[in-house]
Amino acid sequence: MAEHGGDANSTGNIRRSRLYDYADAAIPEQPETTGDPEYRRREFAVLLGEFRRTAVLVPVDEDDAPLVADFGGMRWIYAFSNEQSLARFALARGEGAREWAYQRWLGARVLDAVVPAVGVPCGVALDCADGEDGMVFPPVRGIVPDAVAVNVDSGTGDEE
Repeated sequence: MAEHGGDANSTGNIRRSRLYDYADAAIPEQPETTGDPEYRRREFAVLLGEFRRTAVLVPVDEDDAPLVADFGGMRWIYAFSNEQSLARFALARGEGAREWAYQRWLGARVLDAVVPAVGVPCGVALDCADGEDGMVFPPVRGIVPDAVAVNVDSGTGDEE
């Protein structure tokens, strides 16, 4: 889906987000490392760092507010790594024919500024129509500012 309608890329080449390259590189050579919680934390930290440095597409409404969904008692901001992923989302919703306005923001801006501005527990759902290739960044310490993290006691700053 192009910004102004039509095909996203007439040559048929689809650009992949660098997030996928990091995810592919993080697959272990030895399967026994995948059960190691410390390995999984490091792997997630690499993905989070790449998300923070990458410009993502955030669909917005007519007031330029990010489109969100409420799920599991939290609000989730939709974000997409590229126009093709946004197009798959639009088609999955049955809204592929309409024009989708979006803003291009760094992942760090979404996590550090947009999430706190929502005013309720809020995370980011990246490429949510892409199955296992999607990712969620929940509103927890280390991902969003401590002031809006759901696992921080606001009275003491300690984890609950």
